[in-house]
Amino acid sequence: MRSAFVSMLAAAILSGCGASGGGAAPPPSSPFTSPGAGFDVTVTENTHSITLRVGQTLAVVLHARAGMTNWNGVRSSDPSVLAPVVNPAASAARGVTLAAFKAIAPGKAQIDATAGPDCSPGQACPAYLIGLTIDVTVKGG
Repeated sequence: MRSAFVSMLAAAILSGCGASGGGAAPPPSSPFTSPGAGFDVTVTENTHSITLRVGQTLAVVLHARAGMTNWNGVRSSDPSVLAPVVNPAASAARGVTLAAFKAIAPGKAQIDATAGPDCSPGQACPAYLIGLTIDVTVKGG
């Protein structure tokens, strides 16, 4: 069962699932937007990598693709380098997922999240996930 899921996931990723036209309006052209109140840097689903200094805060603003669920499971791969913090913007617009992190120590971490197809209840739904990874490098203060 697990190998079948992994195979389906790999096939979905390799086929560029959800990458063709017809999606929602893209977020601003720059991968970085003005940081929210209290944040040093903001990243979106279009950001591939970012470098921070120890002590800086990072706002993550992820926009759902058309036909997909909101991004979920937003986490840091190494909380000793990039720790989650409470995001003061407790609510977001529909289709937007918010998360916040603080650079704690020099090193590397990844911010990961997933989204799946947005299916109507009681109807057949394809079994795939889209993964998001943002590479984060934290340098000494």
